[in-house]
Amino acid sequence: MYDNAEPTPPPLPAAGLVTDASADGAERLLGALSPVMIALMDQLAQTMFCAKTPSGRYVAVNRVFVGRTNAKSRRDVVGRTAADLFVPELAERYAHQDAEVIRTGDPLRNELELIRRLGGTPGWFLTSKLPVRDVRGELVGLVSVSQDLHESDADDATMDSMTRLAAGIDAHLGSPLTTAELARLAGCSPDSLTRRVRRVFSLTPRQLVLRARVDRATELLTSTDLPIVDVASDSGFYDQPSFTRTFARLTGETPASFRRHSRR
Repeated sequence: MYDNAEPTPPPLPAAGLVTDASADGAERLLGALSPVMIALMDQLAQTMFCAKTPSGRYVAVNRVFVGRTNAKSRRDVVGRTAADLFVPELAERYAHQDAEVIRTGDPLRNELELIRRLGGTPGWFLTSKLPVRDVRGELVGLVSVSQDLHESDADDATMDSMTRLAAGIDAHLGSPLTTAELARLAGCSPDSLTRRVRRVFSLTPRQLVLRARVDRATELLTSTDLPIVDVASDSGFYDQPSFTRTFARLTGETPASFRRHSRR
Protein backbone atom coordinates (compact mmCIF):
# COMPACT_ATOMS: atom_id res chain seq x y z
CA MET A 1 0.00 0.00 0.00
CA TYR A 2 1.03 3.61 -0.43
CA ASP A 3 2.69 5.39 2.52
CA ASN A 4 0.32 7.84 4.20
CA ALA A 5 2.83 10.63 3.65
CA GLU A 6 2.61 10.18 -0.10
CA PRO A 7 -0.26 11.57 -2.20
CA THR A 8 -2.75 9.04 -3.49
CA PRO A 9 -1.91 8.32 -7.13
CA PRO A 10 -4.43 9.30 -9.80
CA PRO A 11 -6.82 6.65 -11.15
CA LEU A 12 -5.32 4.55 -13.90
CA PRO A 13 -6.69 5.21 -17.40
CA ALA A 14 -9.13 2.59 -18.63
CA ALA A 15 -6.58 1.36 -21.18
CA GLY A 16 -4.06 0.58 -18.47
CA LEU A 17 -4.00 -1.78 -15.53
CA VAL A 18 -6.51 -4.51 -14.90
CA THR A 19 -5.92 -6.29 -11.61
CA ASP A 20 -7.31 -8.85 -9.26
CA ALA A 21 -6.90 -7.42 -5.76
CA SER A 22 -7.58 -10.85 -4.28
CA ALA A 23 -4.39 -12.27 -5.82
CA ASP A 24 -1.71 -12.95 -3.22
CA GLY A 25 0.41 -9.85 -2.62
CA ALA A 26 -1.26 -7.97 -5.48
CA GLU A 27 -2.17 -4.87 -3.49
CA ARG A 28 1.33 -4.48 -2.07
CA LEU A 29 2.91 -4.87 -5.50
CA LEU A 30 0.51 -2.45 -7.16
CA GLY A 31 1.10 0.03 -4.37
CA ALA A 32 4.80 0.05 -5.21
CA LEU A 33 4.23 0.69 -8.90
CA SER A 34 3.40 3.98 -10.58
CA PRO A 35 0.02 3.87 -12.36
CA VAL A 36 1.38 6.31 -14.92
CA MET A 37 4.32 3.97 -15.61
CA ILE A 38 2.01 1.00 -16.01
CA ALA A 39 -0.29 2.91 -18.38
CA LEU A 40 2.75 3.99 -20.39
CA MET A 41 3.65 0.34 -20.99
CA ASP A 42 0.52 0.04 -23.13
CA GLN A 43 2.05 2.44 -25.64
CA LEU A 44 4.97 0.12 -26.43
CA ALA A 45 4.33 -1.58 -29.76
CA GLN A 46 7.00 -4.31 -29.67
CA THR A 47 7.64 -4.79 -25.95
CA MET A 48 5.93 -7.18 -23.55
CA PHE A 49 5.42 -5.85 -20.00
CA CYS A 50 4.20 -7.59 -16.87
CA ALA A 51 4.29 -7.28 -13.09
CA LYS A 52 4.22 -10.38 -10.90
CA THR A 53 3.90 -11.19 -7.22
CA PRO A 54 6.69 -13.26 -5.59
CA SER A 55 4.55 -16.36 -6.14
CA GLY A 56 4.50 -15.68 -9.89
CA ARG A 57 0.94 -14.39 -10.33
CA TYR A 58 0.44 -11.62 -12.88
CA VAL A 59 -1.09 -8.41 -11.52
CA ALA A 60 -0.43 -6.13 -14.50
CA VAL A 61 0.24 -6.72 -18.20
CA ASN A 62 0.18 -4.64 -21.36
CA ARG A 63 -1.59 -5.34 -24.65
CA VAL A 64 1.51 -6.80 -26.30
CA PHE A 65 1.82 -9.34 -23.47
CA VAL A 66 -1.81 -10.40 -23.90
CA GLY A 67 -1.17 -10.80 -27.62
CA ARG A 68 1.65 -13.27 -26.92
CA THR A 69 -0.75 -15.60 -25.12
CA ASN A 70 -3.96 -17.27 -26.20
CA ALA A 71 -5.90 -14.98 -23.86
CA LYS A 72 -8.57 -12.66 -25.25
CA SER A 73 -8.09 -9.86 -22.75
CA ARG A 74 -6.09 -8.76 -19.73
CA ARG A 75 -8.78 -10.13 -17.45
CA ASP A 76 -7.93 -13.61 -18.76
CA VAL A 77 -4.28 -13.13 -17.72
CA VAL A 78 -4.32 -11.29 -14.39
CA GLY A 79 -4.23 -13.65 -11.41
CA ARG A 80 -2.76 -16.50 -13.44
CA THR A 81 0.83 -17.80 -13.65
CA ALA A 82 3.21 -18.52 -16.52
CA ALA A 83 2.34 -22.21 -16.25
CA ASP A 84 -1.28 -21.31 -17.06
CA LEU A 85 -0.38 -19.31 -20.16
CA PHE A 86 2.75 -20.67 -21.83
CA VAL A 87 4.15 -23.98 -23.00
CA PRO A 88 6.08 -25.85 -20.27
CA GLU A 89 9.52 -24.99 -21.66
CA LEU A 90 8.85 -21.24 -21.54
CA ALA A 91 6.96 -21.38 -18.24
CA GLU A 92 9.84 -23.21 -16.54
CA ARG A 93 12.39 -20.72 -17.85
CA TYR A 94 10.31 -17.75 -16.70
CA ALA A 95 9.81 -19.32 -13.27
CA HIS A 96 13.55 -19.93 -12.91
CA GLN A 97 14.39 -16.35 -13.89
CA ASP A 98 11.76 -14.96 -11.52
CA ALA A 99 12.95 -17.10 -8.63
CA GLU A 100 16.52 -15.84 -9.05
CA VAL A 101 15.41 -12.20 -9.09
CA ILE A 102 13.22 -12.71 -6.01
CA ARG A 103 15.86 -14.77 -4.17
CA THR A 104 18.80 -12.45 -4.79
CA GLY A 105 17.05 -9.11 -5.16
CA ASP A 106 19.27 -8.52 -8.19
CA PRO A 107 17.94 -7.52 -11.61
CA LEU A 108 18.20 -9.58 -14.77
CA ARG A 109 19.38 -7.29 -17.57
CA ASN A 110 19.32 -7.71 -21.35
CA GLU A 111 18.98 -11.48 -21.44
CA LEU A 112 18.92 -12.61 -25.08
CA GLU A 113 16.19 -15.21 -25.61
CA LEU A 114 14.80 -17.16 -28.55
CA ILE A 115 11.06 -17.44 -27.95
CA ARG A 116 8.42 -19.08 -30.09
CA ARG A 117 5.80 -16.56 -31.16
CA LEU A 118 2.15 -17.52 -31.58
CA GLY A 119 2.02 -19.93 -34.51
CA GLY A 120 5.34 -21.53 -33.57
CA THR A 121 7.74 -19.17 -35.36
CA PRO A 122 10.84 -18.51 -33.21
CA GLY A 123 11.81 -14.89 -32.60
CA TRP A 124 14.53 -13.07 -30.68
CA PHE A 125 13.71 -11.05 -27.57
CA LEU A 126 15.80 -9.04 -25.11
CA THR A 127 14.46 -9.45 -21.57
CA SER A 128 15.08 -7.50 -18.37
CA LYS A 129 13.51 -8.14 -14.95
CA LEU A 130 13.69 -5.83 -11.93
CA PRO A 131 12.72 -6.52 -8.31
CA VAL A 132 10.07 -4.19 -6.86
CA ARG A 133 10.18 -2.98 -3.26
CA ASP A 134 7.54 -1.12 -1.29
CA VAL A 135 8.11 2.07 0.74
CA ARG A 136 9.40 -0.06 3.64
CA GLY A 137 12.01 -1.68 1.41
CA GLU A 138 10.32 -5.08 1.38
CA LEU A 139 10.47 -7.03 -1.87
CA VAL A 140 6.89 -7.34 -3.15
CA GLY A 141 7.36 -8.69 -6.67
CA LEU A 142 9.03 -7.95 -9.97
CA VAL A 143 8.44 -6.24 -13.29
CA SER A 144 9.58 -7.62 -16.63
CA VAL A 145 9.98 -6.21 -20.14
CA SER A 146 10.80 -8.27 -23.24
CA GLN A 147 11.65 -6.37 -26.41
CA ASP A 148 10.92 -8.05 -29.74
CA LEU A 149 14.13 -7.46 -31.68
CA HIS A 150 13.60 -5.90 -35.07
CA GLU A 151 16.16 -4.01 -37.09
CA SER A 152 15.80 -0.29 -36.40
CA ASP A 153 15.81 2.47 -38.99
CA ALA A 154 19.27 3.92 -39.58
CA ASP A 155 21.11 5.97 -42.18
CA ASP A 156 22.26 4.31 -45.39
CA ALA A 157 25.94 4.20 -44.40
CA THR A 158 25.15 2.49 -41.11
CA MET A 159 22.80 0.00 -42.75
CA ASP A 160 25.38 -0.79 -45.45
CA SER A 161 27.97 -1.38 -42.73
CA MET A 162 25.65 -3.63 -40.73
CA THR A 163 24.59 -5.53 -43.85
CA ARG A 164 28.25 -6.29 -44.58
CA LEU A 165 28.76 -7.29 -40.96
CA ALA A 166 25.78 -9.67 -40.92
CA ALA A 167 26.93 -11.30 -44.16
CA GLY A 168 30.47 -11.58 -42.83
CA ILE A 169 29.33 -13.21 -39.60
CA ASP A 170 27.27 -15.75 -41.53
CA ALA A 171 30.26 -16.55 -43.74
CA HIS A 172 32.68 -16.95 -40.82
CA LEU A 173 30.64 -18.59 -38.06
CA GLY A 174 33.36 -21.17 -37.53
CA SER A 175 35.97 -18.49 -36.78
CA PRO A 176 36.58 -16.88 -33.36
CA LEU A 177 35.30 -13.49 -34.65
CA THR A 178 37.06 -11.09 -32.31
CA THR A 179 35.85 -7.52 -31.90
CA ALA A 180 38.65 -6.37 -34.20
CA GLU A 181 37.58 -8.87 -36.86
CA LEU A 182 33.94 -7.81 -36.55
CA ALA A 183 34.96 -4.17 -36.94
CA ARG A 184 36.95 -5.09 -40.05
CA LEU A 185 33.94 -6.87 -41.53
CA ALA A 186 31.79 -3.81 -40.82
CA GLY A 187 34.40 -1.39 -42.16
CA CYS A 188 34.52 0.74 -39.02
CA SER A 189 36.37 1.18 -35.72
CA PRO A 190 35.56 -1.05 -32.72
CA ASP A 191 33.87 1.86 -30.92
CA SER A 192 31.74 2.66 -33.97
CA LEU A 193 30.93 -1.03 -34.30
CA THR A 194 29.38 -1.19 -30.84
CA ARG A 195 27.30 1.96 -31.42
CA ARG A 196 26.08 0.82 -34.83
CA VAL A 197 25.19 -2.71 -33.72
CA ARG A 198 23.23 -1.37 -30.75
CA ARG A 199 21.42 1.14 -32.95
CA VAL A 200 20.40 -1.34 -35.64
CA PHE A 201 20.06 -4.62 -33.75
CA SER A 202 19.61 -3.49 -30.11
CA LEU A 203 22.39 -5.95 -29.21
CA THR A 204 26.08 -6.00 -28.38
CA PRO A 205 28.41 -7.32 -31.10
CA ARG A 206 28.94 -10.55 -29.12
CA GLN A 207 25.18 -11.05 -28.79
CA LEU A 208 24.83 -10.51 -32.54
CA VAL A 209 27.34 -13.29 -33.24
CA LEU A 210 25.63 -15.59 -30.76
CA ARG A 211 22.26 -14.88 -32.36
CA ALA A 212 23.66 -15.75 -35.80
CA ARG A 213 25.07 -19.04 -34.50
CA VAL A 214 21.83 -20.06 -32.82
CA ASP A 215 19.85 -19.01 -35.92
CA ARG A 216 22.07 -21.30 -38.01
CA ALA A 217 21.58 -24.09 -35.49
CA THR A 218 17.78 -23.76 -35.48
CA GLU A 219 17.78 -23.85 -39.28
CA LEU A 220 19.85 -27.04 -39.31
CA LEU A 221 17.78 -28.63 -36.55
CA THR A 222 14.51 -28.02 -38.37
CA SER A 223 15.56 -28.66 -41.97
CA THR A 224 18.16 -31.44 -41.74
CA ASP A 225 18.81 -34.71 -39.93
CA LEU A 226 22.41 -33.83 -39.09
CA PRO A 227 23.62 -35.26 -35.78
CA ILE A 228 23.66 -32.70 -32.97
CA VAL A 229 27.46 -32.74 -32.87
CA ASP A 230 27.57 -31.71 -36.54
CA VAL A 231 24.96 -29.01 -35.99
CA ALA A 232 27.16 -27.62 -33.22
CA SER A 233 30.25 -27.62 -35.43
CA ASP A 234 28.50 -26.15 -38.48
CA SER A 235 27.02 -23.38 -36.31
CA GLY A 236 30.39 -22.29 -34.96
CA PHE A 237 30.23 -23.74 -31.45
CA TYR A 238 33.37 -25.16 -29.83
CA ASP A 239 31.84 -28.55 -29.03
CA GLN A 240 28.49 -30.26 -28.50
CA PRO A 241 28.31 -29.74 -24.69
CA SER A 242 28.91 -25.98 -24.98
CA PHE A 243 26.38 -25.81 -27.81
CA THR A 244 23.76 -27.70 -25.81
CA ARG A 245 24.27 -25.51 -22.72
CA THR A 246 24.09 -22.27 -24.70
CA PHE A 247 21.13 -23.38 -26.80
CA ALA A 248 19.17 -24.50 -23.73
CA ARG A 249 19.94 -21.24 -21.91
CA LEU A 250 18.66 -19.15 -24.81
CA THR A 251 15.66 -21.22 -25.86
CA GLY A 252 14.65 -23.17 -22.78
CA GLU A 253 15.00 -26.41 -24.76
CA THR A 254 17.83 -28.77 -25.63
CA PRO A 255 18.67 -29.00 -29.35
CA ALA A 256 17.06 -32.46 -29.51
CA SER A 257 13.87 -31.22 -27.87
CA PHE A 258 13.74 -28.19 -30.17
CA ARG A 259 14.08 -30.48 -33.20
CA ARG A 260 11.22 -32.72 -32.00
CA HIS A 261 8.89 -29.79 -31.31
CA SER A 262 9.65 -28.11 -34.64
CA ARG A 263 8.56 -31.22 -36.53
CA ARG A 264 5.22 -31.81 -34.86
